[in-house]
Amino acid sequence: MDTVAPLVVAGPCAAESRTQVLLTAQAIAALGLQAQGCRLVFRAGVWKPRTSPDSFQGIGDEGLQWLAEVRRLTGLETATEAATPEQVLKAAAAGIDHLWTGARTGASPILIQQIAEAVIQAQAQGGRLKSLLVKNPMHEDAALWAGNIRRMQQTGLPVIAVHRGCAHRPCWRMAWQLRRLLPGTPLLIDPSHMGGQRSLVQPLCLTAASLGYDGLMAEVHNNPAEALSDAQQQITPAELPPCIFSKQQPDDLAWLRRQIDEADDDIWNAVARRMDISREIGAWKRGRQMQVVQPERFRQVQERRLMWAASNGLSEDTVIAITEALHNESIRTQQPGDNRETTER
Repeated sequence: MDTVAPLVVAGPCAAESRTQVLLTAQAIAALGLQAQGCRLVFRAGVWKPRTSPDSFQGIGDEGLQWLAEVRRLTGLETATEAATPEQVLKAAAAGIDHLWTGARTGASPILIQQIAEAVIQAQAQGGRLKSLLVKNPMHEDAALWAGNIRRMQQTGLPVIAVHRGCAHRPCWRMAWQLRRLLPGTPLLIDPSHMGGQRSLVQPLCLTAASLGYDGLMAEVHNNPAEALSDAQQQITPAELPPCIFSKQQPDDLAWLRRQIDEADDDIWNAVARRMDISREIGAWKRGRQMQVVQPERFRQVQERRLMWAASNGLSEDTVIAITEALHNESIRTQQPGDNRETTER
């Protein structure tokens, strides 16, 4: 695929009905992103590898006909997810232009290899696939992601990396490592899965643009509130970010600062979770008339952290200060109505 122009891959998480697919596609086509310098592809999943068997599993083969109709009516190229070799062959036979492999599929190099072989077979049978998009695996593993991309490159088609994050975390370090492992590989952001909520789509796209990404792959629905899957993270066509991506490449400092920001988010989210647990502990103690402060328990916690510090190059003074601050806040949360800090041991 020509990636000189920023690439925008947009459309619903799942093809739910012919009307929903056509209305969404027509609204996206009317945005004029091509006039802004973007290349636009309409996406919709027809087979959905969902976690729960009780959730919507996709409309199935019928959705391929709707995507073909999108191409005829709007002129937009189309993309769908393929999770098995059989799905590759069906999508290619239906005239789909681009295929992507999802995060769950990315956990299995064997399956990725089988999909790549099916792409080669489909092209030999007259398929007109133009590119393959490879999402990162569910867990943070740049080497596995790079290996999946290299397997897909065996097809001879252009391969594009899609950074969707891990469990609603950006995992910026993984994308930075991929850039180093496979320099020159086009990289898109998937802000819908990365953030898990529609309010984060725009800010995540702005961050990706500042890091030199080549475009985005977003879930866009004509009526997100009624979506059968991923309703909370889908946006309307009007909310699709403009063509903000450029070819400017930032230095490593920009990437490293994003990684620091994410590490800080992890730390503070962990502190919040710790305090939630402390509240539960406080309720448990009150139910048994136990004292809040347990000196022996605190001593054990601090000794374990000091051992960790010795193995990780952190000073004892820093560890002591942090553990005491966390302990004091834990005591406060275990005493409803009493916000006085205490250093009692």
